[in-house]
Amino acid sequence: MGPTLTQIPGLVIAAPSSNSGKTVLTLGLLRALANRGVAVAAAKTGPDYIDSAFQAAACGQSCINLDPWAMSPDQIAALAGWQSAGKSVLLCEGVMGLFDGAADCSGSTADLAAMMNWPVVLVIDVKGQSASAAAVIAGFAGFREDVKIAAVILNRVGSDRHRAMIETACREHLPEIPVTGAVRRSDLLALPERHLGLVQAGEHDALDTFLDKAAGIIAEDVDLDQLIGLVSGRQLAAASGDVSNLAIGIPPLGQHIAIARDTAFAFAYPHLLEDWRRQGAELSFFSPLADEAPNKGADAIYLPGGYPELHGQRLANAENFKASLAAMAARNTPIYGECGGYMVLGEALIDASGQEHEMLGLLPLVTSFADRKLHLGYRTLALSETTALGPIGTVLRGHEFHYASTIKANGTSLGNMATATGDDLGRVGLVKGSVFGSFFHLICR
Repeated sequence: MGPTLTQIPGLVIAAPSSNSGKTVLTLGLLRALANRGVAVAAAKTGPDYIDSAFQAAACGQSCINLDPWAMSPDQIAALAGWQSAGKSVLLCEGVMGLFDGAADCSGSTADLAAMMNWPVVLVIDVKGQSASAAAVIAGFAGFREDVKIAAVILNRVGSDRHRAMIETACREHLPEIPVTGAVRRSDLLALPERHLGLVQAGEHDALDTFLDKAAGIIAEDVDLDQLIGLVSGRQLAAASGDVSNLAIGIPPLGQHIAIARDTAFAFAYPHLLEDWRRQGAELSFFSPLADEAPNKGADAIYLPGGYPELHGQRLANAENFKASLAAMAARNTPIYGECGGYMVLGEALIDASGQEHEMLGLLPLVTSFADRKLHLGYRTLALSETTALGPIGTVLRGHEFHYASTIKANGTSLGNMATATGDDLGRVGLVKGSVFGSFFHLICR
């Protein structure tokens, strides 16, 4: 029997480019709608951990990632159906510019909107332009027939006169696309950043205050009723919210997986953890920064990515954490590290100031932030060793995003990595006994 068919009420918040303000606008919309009693769910297009954590804080539930490059249409439909079950709308923030994706332009926000038949609200940063904003909107509206620009929100508007000039041009040239909001420039809508993006949501002591202020501004400057009305009447036959249809394809690392979770290990995808739960695995969490050991009942360890480079000395001093993982490695417990987690599995981590910090020493690896180089993009990883993630030859889909340099990596490689366009990046990662990892962030199979 095939999956139950249902409607998935989605709305995409996109922009012509990065740094247009769509993240903060999405946060304000999520909190403003939730404050009004609208049953709203959150999603983020593409590979992203940081924005997703902010969205979860804004609406009070987890935010999923929908990735049209890495995931199949069935996987996306199942995830979206599960996330939106019982909700009035699934608000999905785009990534980069609306039509930007991998090196071959696949996997864009536009691809997701077309796949799911979701209307797009285009956020335009209008600083320094007036009628030209209408020309930008017209270009985006006509670029792809299968992508519907249903409304526009003007962002960083300078004055009432500025808004009026743009709205006049839009009414004259784009009468079919409503301007559903105009948000004034405000320092209250700014969030601090660091090398991988925004400073993490969990590091903001006054995040709720910020979200409430943003929601107040958005509620005044955006027609929320008109926005929700865009969802009405959108039809889609897709997989239901039954998570059994998900089939991400990644086996659990064990029956009880202990997962590092704190500001140094914050980058774990909710869809992956939920799929492990669906397959019967128990999950527990521990904080290496608090020098906690994994749950004694755990038979597998997952060290996600994050910012260990900002906490080198604290991790070096976490003797209880280090001793417990050494003991588990000695018992051949599967221990998997991704990106930051991979670096912590190594012998040493050199921070941006050049100071070396002793890490777990479970892999013959030394990494450094003293000489930073950006590694960014979608990746496939073909396993050359059998691990808890699969047998030799298993091909995984994911991404890479880090600035670390590898100073030393001796021993057996985890697999062969390639770009989204198939360019060979060579052997990556390390395997030693039951311990393995790489800079690759796993999305699905």
